[in-house]
Amino acid sequence: MSLATNILSIAVALLGLVIPTVGPYLWSAGIFAFSGAITNWLAIHMLFEKVPYLKGSGVIQLRFADFKRGIHGLIMRQFFTKENVARLLAQAGGNGGPDLSKVKDAINYDQVWSKISKAALDSPIGGMLGMFGGERVLQGMRPKIEAVLKDSVDDILASDAVKNALGAGLSSEAVAEGIVTKVDRIVQARLDELTPDDVKRIVQDMIREHLGWLVVWGGVFGGIIGLASAVIDRHLL
Repeated sequence: MSLATNILSIAVALLGLVIPTVGPYLWSAGIFAFSGAITNWLAIHMLFEKVPYLKGSGVIQLRFADFKRGIHGLIMRQFFTKENVARLLAQAGGNGGPDLSKVKDAINYDQVWSKISKAALDSPIGGMLGMFGGERVLQGMRPKIEAVLKDSVDDILASDAVKNALGAGLSSEAVAEGIVTKVDRIVQARLDELTPDDVKRIVQDMIREHLGWLVVWGGVFGGIIGLASAVIDRHLL
């Protein structure tokens, strides 16, 4: 886009040298257009690249530390404040409190039963149980005992005390602050890995298309100014 604008403006200026009737207008419009386009192109180039003897060039690479601080501040201030994280945690819990169904499903009742059996057999009544078949007798009682255990777990998880305790823990300021601290460390660690060239490429990728249009419009407005200048010189002066 930039190259096409420069070539077109030069072509218009050269046409002005060979067309007698409108030559002065074409020359003025072309040379002014080229001036506007090349000046904008040079300014854009100087944003990203250090040009010898031109003070202020390569500003993005020279100020890459400021860019990194700006990116870090934007992420942490706009997205990962303690208030935002706490609100998201509260929303994740839902209006009815945290969903504890997965807790119930995660309980290993085989392991629970194994510990109950061992505790019963090791207890003072273990000898008496051994007289009536020991573990085999306990195994026959397992379905009823497991049913009682599951009902007890349901009652415990459904209690307001447990829900309120877990909900308060999820939305507590300490938890939110801990998450923010971890995110801050992750973001800062990633930004510390960025080099000046990385920052330059990031900014270029974001605004490359728009930078090309700066050159185009520089040529357009330069051409308009040049044409107006030629008209004034020819007819008014």
